[in-house]
Amino acid sequence: MYSEKVMNEFKNPKNLGKIEKADATAEVGNAVCGDVLKVYLKIKDNIITEIKVETFGCVSAIATSSKATEMIKGKTLEEALKLTEKEVADSLDGLPPIKMHCSVLAVQAIRKAIENYKAKQK
Repeated sequence: MYSEKVMNEFKNPKNLGKIEKADATAEVGNAVCGDVLKVYLKIKDNIITEIKVETFGCVSAIATSSKATEMIKGKTLEEALKLTEKEVADSLDGLPPIKMHCSVLAVQAIRKAIENYKAKQK
């Protein structure tokens, strides 16, 4: 059902945890499946220097949130905002159709955290 990359990311997730005094945070959830994701960002000179995530959810939720953090760390905010659900899923060799919402959650959390950061800067 899951690719080897999904299982590896699930078994060895990256960037788990919390950032104290994060520059930006966001929490998103899916009421239907119960997955919840909280993202913490440290940003310097418009670049994401550190990212952590707390994920409560299934194999796909953990794998996609881990992979998404890896994909945007070191990127500018503008580059991170361009990340798509498809890119996250493709980087894991795909997800079962019923689990695609997990990649959507990861991307939504990142975008929301960046939007929260930009709102604070105004």
